[in-house]
Amino acid sequence: MHSNSKFWTSTKNINEEKTPNYKKILVEEKAFKKELNSNIKIKFNSKPLTKFFSHSLDNNNDRVNFDGSLNKISKFKFSKIENLYQYEPTISFYRNNIIFFDNKGSILQFNDKSKLVWKKNYYTKKQKKLKPILQFANNDKYLIIADNIAKYYKIDLETGSLIWSKKNLAPFNSQIKIFEDKFFIVDFSNTLRCFSLKTGDELWNINTEKSLIRSKKKLSMVIVKGNIFFNNSIGDISAVNINKGELLWQLPTQSSSIYESAFSLETSDLITDKKSLFFSNNKNQIFSIDIDTGTFNWINKVNSNNRPTLVENYLFSISMEGYLIVLDKNSGNIIRITDIFNHFSEKKRSKIKPVGFILGSNKIYLSTNNGRLIIIDIFSGKMISKIKIDNEKILRPSVFNENLFIIKDNAIIKLN
Repeated sequence: MHSNSKFWTSTKNINEEKTPNYKKILVEEKAFKKELNSNIKIKFNSKPLTKFFSHSLDNNNDRVNFDGSLNKISKFKFSKIENLYQYEPTISFYRNNIIFFDNKGSILQFNDKSKLVWKKNYYTKKQKKLKPILQFANNDKYLIIADNIAKYYKIDLETGSLIWSKKNLAPFNSQIKIFEDKFFIVDFSNTLRCFSLKTGDELWNINTEKSLIRSKKKLSMVIVKGNIFFNNSIGDISAVNINKGELLWQLPTQSSSIYESAFSLETSDLITDKKSLFFSNNKNQIFSIDIDTGTFNWINKVNSNNRPTLVENYLFSISMEGYLIVLDKNSGNIIRITDIFNHFSEKKRSKIKPVGFILGSNKIYLSTNNGRLIIIDIFSGKMISKIKIDNEKILRPSVFNENLFIIKDNAIIKLN
């Protein structure tokens, strides 16, 4: 099923970054703008999974057990949040309820009937005026919150009562991962911080190279075999032992000769199959990295800052130009490219950008920067339909309890 085309793939290791070819291949080549093997249909041997988005340590949502008609739409409304899209916050799910926040940092828990269960705010009057953006993680008992004004705290999920609150040296803009009695966040100084879940005290930290400009994209991390792997704003990938707080390896993905391009770098979330890390960026690069050695398995050309998805041996990505790209996870070879924006005129498609996608049982659900939800057939890669959610950007969809949720700046949209 692999393509015999001349599209470039590589199994080069990191030492080849110093060669002229490395710079030319990774920087100067243009993104794909044509289809490849578009008639190939993808087949799966496994069944769709029931997976909780907010509890994932590997960031890979796989193919989730969802095939909703999307006919019924309801809303969880809140006051409009400025700069929401820069920070890419996610919903936290608890039992049948959802947890989000408003533009003054109030934490809101809604039940499945869109009724407010409780509302809590732990910010001063001065802090509320800063309109904090919150990131969440929970372990079904406690909710950890970290924000872009350097505050982090822990509350009880059942009651919303505050357990402890702390202040960091720098604001946060990353995923939060809870693992056993610890949790992890990366702040704007490109420092991974490990905190005690019980007390909130810092246990250790790992500094990576600082950037003069704050990341335009939320940073991400995965946890495998007692080690945590994370990216920073200039494209470095680091591996750290959780118990010892020791750096195991660090791999730069941007050549020092093109360092200035890191200022505009936007990297997708990392995902893992527990053997390799997979991610892409807006510099027309997609990577597979061995988690044990910190060396490249392969590198190929995909221009995307959206989280990829791994199903069996298929790696799915959607490029910023609107192409669905399926790669073989082991070799990096491109199996198929289909144009999912081919129903739009050239003028329209030049303005439309993919924001994020998930794979359901039979369909792919893609959100866009113009407020559309595009439904794509997984097996053929062709667009089936599109739904207007809003006139402005909507964030990556998530699935919980057989419902699909989409965040916009003043509401969460639920479709079933």
